[in-house]
Amino acid sequence: MTERKNFSEDKHKEDIKFSIIIPAHNEEKYIGKCLESISKASMLFENQVEVIVVLNRCTDRTEEIAKSYKCITIKNNDKNLSKIRNAGVDIAKGEIIVTIDADTQVNDHVLSNVEKYLTTGKYIGGGVTGKFERMSLGIFVSTLLLIGPLLLKYGAISVGIFWCYKKDFKSINGFNEDMLMAEDADFARRLKDWGKKNGKKYGTIQNGMITSCRKFDKHGDWALLKRPKIILAYLKGTDQKYANEAYYENQDR
Repeated sequence: MTERKNFSEDKHKEDIKFSIIIPAHNEEKYIGKCLESISKASMLFENQVEVIVVLNRCTDRTEEIAKSYKCITIKNNDKNLSKIRNAGVDIAKGEIIVTIDADTQVNDHVLSNVEKYLTTGKYIGGGVTGKFERMSLGIFVSTLLLIGPLLLKYGAISVGIFWCYKKDFKSINGFNEDMLMAEDADFARRLKDWGKKNGKKYGTIQNGMITSCRKFDKHGDWALLKRPKIILAYLKGTDQKYANEAYYENQDR
């Protein structure tokens, strides 16, 4: 069994390379696996990785689990993922920012690949592709129904996990706090555009993560086919009702 690697919790440490930001709203079922995967990916970067868990109105054991890994924890009560993630980046000490959701696991080589891409000087940052923890026809169709319209609106981008230098994150003002949904696609497009202005490409790390199917487990694998208004809400990006349903009022996680 791989020995757990706890993360750097020295808020004044100057040699932090990676700051990994995790927004967390009642994530006790998932965050342990997420942190364990980051721990394995951090093995080559001893004492150079800090993990910042932004606790968003948690009423479960999320904080306890995060602290058991010596993560840095802060609290934020906004029902706005952009504000939650930006709050984590604001206190980050690392030169490289990585954002990941609490129900996602990274492969062992993600951080190494991020460093490799960025140190070439050819990439502004980018995203990560991966797979769901399980697949079905319903999940496949539902995913296509969402990806298609978002592709038309935002262009060819990879989302999931984001990575870039903190200075570039700040140059594009981070995540758009006016958006409640699809803020990740918006961020990717703006990062890609910023890269073009600086003669750099938007990179994609292939097959770098596994994400949960919790929304499909709760609402059914054909959820988006049965409720097309959710797709419209993602395209609009500012619908508080659907944003609350999707992210901010799930107390049964």
